[in-house]
Amino acid sequence: MAGLLAGGSTSAAKPGLSVYFLRGEQVAPVSRSGSTALEAVRALLRGPTRAEASRGFRTYVPRGIRIRSLNVAGGIATVDLNERFAGGRDTGSLLARLAELVRTLTGVQGTKKVQLLLDGSPAVARFPGVNTGKPITFRSLQTPNVPVPEPPPFRLPPPDPEVKALQQKLIQLGYMIHGDDDGRFGPATQNAILGFQKWERLPRTGLMDAKTNVRLDIATRPVPITHGGAGKRAEILLDRQVALLIRDDTVVRAISVSSGKPSTPTPPGSYKVYAKIPRWWSTPFREWLPWALPFVGGIAFHQYPDVPAFPASHGCVRQLYSVARWTYNFAFVGMPVKVLSRS
Repeated sequence: MAGLLAGGSTSAAKPGLSVYFLRGEQVAPVSRSGSTALEAVRALLRGPTRAEASRGFRTYVPRGIRIRSLNVAGGIATVDLNERFAGGRDTGSLLARLAELVRTLTGVQGTKKVQLLLDGSPAVARFPGVNTGKPITFRSLQTPNVPVPEPPPFRLPPPDPEVKALQQKLIQLGYMIHGDDDGRFGPATQNAILGFQKWERLPRTGLMDAKTNVRLDIATRPVPITHGGAGKRAEILLDRQVALLIRDDTVVRAISVSSGKPSTPTPPGSYKVYAKIPRWWSTPFREWLPWALPFVGGIAFHQYPDVPAFPASHGCVRQLYSVARWTYNFAFVGMPVKVLSRS
C-alpha cells in the first residue's frame, strides 16, 4: 500500500468509533471497534452489516476503494484514495459518499476538516457544488447552498360542477379533506384519484378513466390494516404506495406516496415520529425536504416535487406539496408509524 497510513496499528483497537452510512436522506452512525482515523475509514469501506442493511442503512461508497495514505495533523485528516472514489456520474451518489467519508472522519483523532486526495492529487471539481480542492468540514455540507423550493405555479381551469361532485365523493371516501371541493381539477384532485386507484388496486393513471369511475360508485372508505386503539397514528403500505393517516382507528385521510426504491427500500417496522422539521436539509444529497416528519434515522415523510406512482426515493416517504403540510400538521412528535410490506 503506497504512502504512510498514520495510526495504522490495530493491535490496540478498542470500542469507540462511529462510522456513518446513509439511512434515508441523512447520514446515521453505527458502532465499530477502533480509535484511529485509519480504522474508521477501513470500517466505512467494509460497508454496513447485513443486519444494518435490513434496518435501512446503505453506503454509496463503491467497491474497490483503496486507501493510499491517511495522515491526521493540525485537525486536518488528509486521506488519499484511488480514483474510483470519484467514479460515476450520479450527483447524488457522489455527494452521499463524500458525506459518509467526511462525517466518519470528523472528530476522530481531533479531525475538524478533511482533505481528500485522489491518486495523490487534490480532488478538484469532482463533487458538484462542493470545493474539495481544499479541506472541507462536515458543517459546510450541512449548510444549504440552494433556496427553499417554492410550489410550482399552476393555472387551474374554471370551476366545473362535475369536478366538484368528484371532489365531494373523494372527500367522503377520505382521499381529500373538507374545503377541497373547489370544482377545479388540479394536482390535489389528481393526487387524490391516484391514491384511490392505489388503494383499490386499479391501474395507476391519476385520471378518471372508466374503471376508476365504476369503482368510485361502489367504493368505501379505507380501513386501517392494523389495530391501534385511540389516538393518531400512520400506516405506510409499501405494496399499495399509500399512507393512511388514522385517528381512533378511523382513516382520516389516505394519501398517495412514493417510498424507497428497490436499492434503498423503506424498512418495514414500527417507529415513532421523533421530530417535526418544517425545512429539513438533506446533507448528503444537498436538497431541501420541506414539512419533514422523520421516524427512523434519516427516513421521513416529506414534501418532494416528484412523487411518481411507484417507489422512487432514498427510503423516505415522498408526498406532493398539496398534502405534505396537512400531514405535517396532523402529526405529533411521538406519533406511531407502522411500515407494512403487505396490506
